[in-house]
Amino acid sequence: MPAASLEGRDITFNLDEGSTISLSFGAERVSWSASGKWGDRDQATDPYDAVRIREGAWFLNLPLTSTAGEAVTITWSERTGRAIVVNSAIAAEKAEGEPQVRQRFNAATVDGLNQVGPTPAKSRDLIGMRNIYRCSPNHLYEHVYMSTERYAWQNLQGAQRGHGDMDMSTVWKLDEGLYIFCFREFRISVASVWLHDLGYNLMTTGIFLGVNAAGESEHKRASGHVYPLGSIRYPDVQPV
Repeated sequence: MPAASLEGRDITFNLDEGSTISLSFGAERVSWSASGKWGDRDQATDPYDAVRIREGAWFLNLPLTSTAGEAVTITWSERTGRAIVVNSAIAAEKAEGEPQVRQRFNAATVDGLNQVGPTPAKSRDLIGMRNIYRCSPNHLYEHVYMSTERYAWQNLQGAQRGHGDMDMSTVWKLDEGLYIFCFREFRISVASVWLHDLGYNLMTTGIFLGVNAAGESEHKRASGHVYPLGSIRYPDVQPV
């Protein structure tokens, strides 16, 4: 999806656990600071990528150069004045049974906007849903959302054709039809943050943070069209 500029804007996010993140945007870089439990950072300067996925709904990623192996991703709705902050970080070493790229999540409010509707939180809305994601003419993936903790994927077209797995995942609801979907892989050191617009637009935009073949941290952007295949409902016992 096309990049959007936030040049000239100053935005502060107040996180639910008492932290604040304040950002001052230039054309390609942002000066920002954070305080409180989320972490004390004094006026770091980093590149940023911004996408307006629908009117008044934003996806912002900071592929940090001030801190290696880390990304800060913020999504917010101007309609509700609410936001979700995701911090992705590569652990120094792999641990058995744990993805190497870890993620933490916080609900937040946008300073200066009135808050309406529920606070963003973990969501069960995608459980049982099966979608196809067309990320390019040569990249087609299928996702099946299994529970609040896991999803299954397979590559239908592309270099990974025939590959698939079931990995750790997290879904938060930002606004009506807008969901943050994150996954953390076991086999390779990579995690991702996506903002799915499952309303009328059926689009998604996201980022990857991982370790490349040279052992260095690497940031990548992605986006795509969403094609729902259907969903199922469990009759009695529900997934976790």
